[in-house]
Amino acid sequence: MQNLPEPARVVQLPDGTYAYADHLPAIQQPVQPQIVHQHIHQAPPDRTVQRVALGSGVGAGAVAAGVYFGPLLVSALTAIAANLALLAFVAVAMAWGVVTVVRSVGGAEGKAAAQSLSRSRRKGK
Repeated sequence: MQNLPEPARVVQLPDGTYAYADHLPAIQQPVQPQIVHQHIHQAPPDRTVQRVALGSGVGAGAVAAGVYFGPLLVSALTAIAANLALLAFVAVAMAWGVVTVVRSVGGAEGKAAAQSLSRSRRKGK
């Protein structure tokens, strides 16, 4: 153990920082208290979930989930609504096509059947 170098001396300065003792200046100047200006701003309104998650101590996972899954959920719901609208349009178009084909192919018998059906409906009421 005699061949090991001596450990470096580390001292804590009055301002709270640490420094090696051999690097200290010869004359220490008095340290003035540091003034910290802290500006607190209100978060934007679309970050409510993140503010609540951070305030309750949930952590970064909840914030990341709110940031990631919020827009993902909106886009998924929009895609579902668009698909349903397209399916409804296709169903209406097919029904219109079937009705048109049945009317054109039915001829006189189809018209008579439609009239008798409408009469029976009126009598049933």
